[in-house]
Amino acid sequence: MKTFSYNNKAYPVDDNNFLIDHNDWDKEFAMGMAYELGMLDGLSEQHWEVIYFIRTEFEKTGERPLLYETCRAMDLKTQALQKLFPSGYLRGACLIAGIGYKGFQVYALPEPRKEHPAPKAGFIERNKAYRIDIYGFLLDPEDWDEEYAVVRAYEMNIKSGLTDRHWQIIYFLRDFYKLNKCVPTIYECCESNEMDVEDIEELFPAGYHRCAVKIAGLPSIGVNIKRKIL
Repeated sequence: MKTFSYNNKAYPVDDNNFLIDHNDWDKEFAMGMAYELGMLDGLSEQHWEVIYFIRTEFEKTGERPLLYETCRAMDLKTQALQKLFPSGYLRGACLIAGIGYKGFQVYALPEPRKEHPAPKAGFIERNKAYRIDIYGFLLDPEDWDEEYAVVRAYEMNIKSGLTDRHWQIIYFLRDFYKLNKCVPTIYECCESNEMDVEDIEELFPAGYHRCAVKIAGLPSIGVNIKRKIL
């Protein structure tokens, strides 16, 4: 089992340094992980407020709060959260808070609907199979196609179908991943597409990673958390 060590204490973590058991979290883990992510000035009072909000909401609901919810609750703009956690919300704030993917739901494929056709002419293949992980993310991004995106979007209550703005984000995510071999942070996505986090929320209300990244057929993390955020 992989472990993350700080101050002579070892914490069981997964391949992306998320705690296996959120109950193993303590302030020492948070401080050590922040340092690991390059936050060399330590954690301020504002950092701790965000960290404890994430943990408290998880304890109450069993699910990690969305970035949108955290920003609203903390009265923070996206840029302010980015300044606090430069490596991202999931890969920064939630990682430091010891909260990973517990609480995700995995859905069964719905019946194809005529009012939500695939972008290309033809029918959605009901018997087509895709290999996914326990959280519903594609294991191999190369298996992705537009039909997969349409069905995933339907599952996530994007009932009116994928618009040109949806596809703009989806193809940005895929192009970024192909070029950089990692999933862009929500900050990078917003900046590159000249959108605010509220725009992403409107398009993908179930969340950036839980919805946009999943629909785009990318891995749940797909990133080396030590990569430099430019």
